[in-house]
This record gives sequence, structure tokens and C-alpha cells, in this order.
Amino acid sequence: MPVYNHTGQVVADLERAKRFYTEVLGFTVWYDLELPDAASAKLLCLEPPLDSMTSYLTLDGFVLELIQFRADGATAPYQPRTFREPGLTHLSISVDNIKATAEKAVEYGGEIIDESDVGVALMIRDPDGQLLELLTAGFPGSRPPRP
Repeated sequence: MPVYNHTGQVVADLERAKRFYTEVLGFTVWYDLELPDAASAKLLCLEPPLDSMTSYLTLDGFVLELIQFRADGATAPYQPRTFREPGLTHLSISVDNIKATAEKAVEYGGEIIDESDVGVALMIRDPDGQLLELLTAGFPGSRPPRP
């Protein structure tokens, strides 16, 4: 039977990303791991050297792996994505106060997407441009039923 393990995200600065996700969104650092180049490069289909460092964060059972490639030239420049492109689009987090959380995100290097504000939800970007949907706590569908 398949079991969810984690979702991975490449970041430009691991410590900055950890601060953002822990201080703004309430994630907890689970553990950090330095990844061996040979195995990482093979698994990720990338050319070494990568000099990878990763940090696993948790929030309410969700595991987010933040990956930083520290070798020169190992990380490609950021390219903005929209919801029209196939693939994962965003993470959605329920918070007590959308506006206060969005303002705190800016303090930690994030960005508010003002035109997305629909009252009960608002999009922001983390310091690396990852889209995050802030939802009002208790919003329908914010927590799947437990089996």
C-alpha cells in the first residue's frame, strides 16, 4: 500500500528558506542531511558536483524537503510559473490571520500577490518564488477526513 513520504523543493539559500517556513508558516525542522553527490546526481538526473544539503520540515503530518545545491552553477535561475503550466503549482496552508501571515512573509523575504486576494484566500511567494496559498483556518477542504 503506498504511503505519502515527502514533497521536495529546491531553494537558493537553505537557512533563509528554513527561517521563512518555520517563522512565517509554523513548520518544524525535523532533520538536516548532507547528500552524497554520486547518489544524488544519479537519482535526480543532474551532473555533479552538486554539494547538496537538505532539510526536512514538518507541518501537521506534511513533510517538506528543502534542497540547496551549493556547488557553483548547480542551481538554475528562478523562472516564474503560472497555474496554466502542468505540474505542481502551489502549497496551501491554513492560517489564523491571512493578512498578518502575508505581512510576516514579506518580512522574511516573501511577496504578497495582492491581485489574488479573495478574502478567504490569498497567494504569496516564498523567497525563492514558490507559490503558497494562505487559507482562512477552518476553510472547507482545509483538512481531509481521516480514515
